[in-house]
Amino acid sequence: MTLIIEKCARGVAHLRLNRPEALNALNAALIDALLEAVQRHNSNPEIGCIVLYGTDRAFVAGADIKAMLPKDFADVQAEEMFVFRINDLAKIQKPLIAVVEGYALGGGCELAMACDIILASEKAQFAQPEITLGTIPGLGGTQRLTRAVGKAKAMDLVLSGRRMKAEEAERAGLVSRIVPSEELHAEATKLAETIAGYSHPVVKMAKQAVNLAAETTLSQGLQNEKQLFEASFALEDRREGMTAFAEKRKPVWQQR
Repeated sequence: MTLIIEKCARGVAHLRLNRPEALNALNAALIDALLEAVQRHNSNPEIGCIVLYGTDRAFVAGADIKAMLPKDFADVQAEEMFVFRINDLAKIQKPLIAVVEGYALGGGCELAMACDIILASEKAQFAQPEITLGTIPGLGGTQRLTRAVGKAKAMDLVLSGRRMKAEEAERAGLVSRIVPSEELHAEATKLAETIAGYSHPVVKMAKQAVNLAAETTLSQGLQNEKQLFEASFALEDRREGMTAFAEKRKPVWQQR
């Protein structure tokens, strides 16, 4: 079993990548299982946030190089490898939190970047080492990394293949927060439960607005934000949230 659904509680789905013998290296079976599980939970109205774990040694140590080795140009062009499935993951409406311990290299770094929030332990390491294998990042690495850390840092990492430790990754803007290893899973659960405890339609709007900031001009982004803000006033949850604030009580979200 390449993916374990550990638990679904308090509005949070916990998914664990499970190829420990290969340091969770990505292959077609793992990506297919992950995308199927995430899409299923995305359609579940009881779920408000999804948390993705690896192991203490590796989130994902890269793509499965042994599986890629015999392929030629025609093979990878026909198969399109994992790129569109990774992009499908990034389009999920519900927030995804990547919990990174150990290695997030190559496809692992790209998978983490396809999530919305990256929580890392102090032992985490990130890299795009494809240049050392005679190729380039192909699952969004040159694009998402540049948007996350800027052109200069992305060029440094992509052209050298060097590894970036958690502290540098946080300074660069790739990692949301560094959490001590012994507290990492509890903190991820706490964050996910906080997000899942809000109005799901409003969380969806907020995620959409932030994502648009990376894909549009400032003027377009501001217009999109304005439209989403105005649309929130059509929701029962917007009225409930403001009413609860005025009445000094906890809101009871209707999810509509």
